[in-house]
Amino acid sequence: MSPDTHTATAPEAAAKPGRSEERSRAARRRRVVVLFCRAALLVLVLGIWEWFSRSGIIDPFNFSMPSKIWGQIQQWLLHGTPQGSLGEQIWYTLYEALLGWVIGVFGGVVLGIALGRVRFLADVMGPYIKVLNALPRIVLAPIFLIWFGLGPASKVASAVVLVFFPVFFNAFQGAREVDRHLIDNARILGARDRQVTFQVVIPAATSWIFTSLHVSFGFALIGAIVGEYIGATKGIGLLVSASQGTFNSAGVYAAMVILAVVALLAEGLLTFMENRLFRWKPADSEAR
Repeated sequence: MSPDTHTATAPEAAAKPGRSEERSRAARRRRVVVLFCRAALLVLVLGIWEWFSRSGIIDPFNFSMPSKIWGQIQQWLLHGTPQGSLGEQIWYTLYEALLGWVIGVFGGVVLGIALGRVRFLADVMGPYIKVLNALPRIVLAPIFLIWFGLGPASKVASAVVLVFFPVFFNAFQGAREVDRHLIDNARILGARDRQVTFQVVIPAATSWIFTSLHVSFGFALIGAIVGEYIGATKGIGLLVSASQGTFNSAGVYAAMVILAVVALLAEGLLTFMENRLFRWKPADSEAR
């Protein structure tokens, strides 16, 4: 290697940390701007809503207003709901949604990977999966209520049927999209079918599966809420139903706000787990 090469590459190597630090600062500035814009948009929407309700542009009886909704949440926090403490209602809904989500994800991943790997099984089961997916699954909630009663089982069943299909289709597609060269190379090295599935196919399909998890937890919450709305003894869905029955629009919106906060926290937890699991993947900006 000539001395000229050393003199040419040394400044470039010294400049790389500087560029990296500059990109990090730009990314931090962008995150701050995005957070500020989100907060400003929320304040703007709530302010317009409050103003419209107080000035009579929209009917406060039907649309309520942010201050009344906050007052309802405070009342539930300090004095509890007619069905018990607010924490108990949240935990009841979260328990049903989480249990339904875990069962639905497990079933969707196992069946999706199995059908993605075994073409004969996919050919046999394919039409039945499509027919079941075409059914309006929300209308199954009253049937589950008849089958399993007012307890958590009927809400868990509603959550399972909503979660299963998006996870199944992503796992199935992920198993089908695995690079054939990876599978061929594993077989050349002597890997058996089980080893190919667990060491090549499932890791390659993980990003597909995680994509569906973000959406599917929202579906699990919807399944639990719909089940509670139709018939339950506890839960946020029951709060919505009871508030609607007493024409308390602030209570309906307050329950929706609590549900949104729970969904956001769950989404944040999933994103954190995904980032931890996929630390080895380069970021989009780095890849480019």
